[in-house]
Amino acid sequence: MKMKEVRLRIQRFDPSQDARPAFREYSVPATDSMTVLEALLYAKSYIDHSIAVRFSCRMSSCGSCGMKIDGRPRLACETQLSSLGGPEVRVQPMDNFPIIRDLVVDMESFFEHHREMMPHLEREDREEQEHPTREYPMTPEELDAIQQFTYCIKCGLCTSSCPTVSTDAEFPGPQALAQTYRYLEDPRDEGGARRLALVDTQHGVWRCHFAGSCSQVCPKGVDPTLGIQLLKRHVMAAKGPGRGEEKKRRGAAQG
Repeated sequence: MKMKEVRLRIQRFDPSQDARPAFREYSVPATDSMTVLEALLYAKSYIDHSIAVRFSCRMSSCGSCGMKIDGRPRLACETQLSSLGGPEVRVQPMDNFPIIRDLVVDMESFFEHHREMMPHLEREDREEQEHPTREYPMTPEELDAIQQFTYCIKCGLCTSSCPTVSTDAEFPGPQALAQTYRYLEDPRDEGGARRLALVDTQHGVWRCHFAGSCSQVCPKGVDPTLGIQLLKRHVMAAKGPGRGEEKKRRGAAQG
């Protein structure tokens, strides 16, 4: 295949020694099928070994290579150079995360918010949860309600695009809130009341202003905006009559 040259403009920044970020250009020979990640790894291998970039699976499954490409949060491993429409590609670290170095960001707060939302099934009977004695089947309709949210790969692109995250460090972010809805809506779960208490705060679900940018950038087609709005509905329902009857209905169906 005919080779062509692509100019990578990579934002470089080492907080331990640089006063501010700066762009550096690298000319990379590329084919039409080359991805941004492959171009970055070429530059790192053959031009400048000091370029810091995080990656793993190279097949858009692990979420490690999230970054801003031409101003939009994307996965570098699934973004082909030919899809960007120009001889120059601008690559930057994701917004809303502290920069460790160059394109690598610190995602500890992201995963901490995820852990805070209890991202696992909870049962009142702890013995049954740890050592189940039977299956707990779901109907096709119940699975359809949560299936898209199970595709989340925790890449952080939604958080990078969220305007609320940029102004409120205590806001859990679209990923954590969408996963809260995923487990709240799961008919096998009995930890709903505790989850609702976690998000019904001044920094919780009500801080989402429905910008929708999180859903636009998700590489797996997950719609966090929808999950958050449905989560708000659950919070409001819990404040009014009928919530107890709904939980009883679910418990009877599982029994």
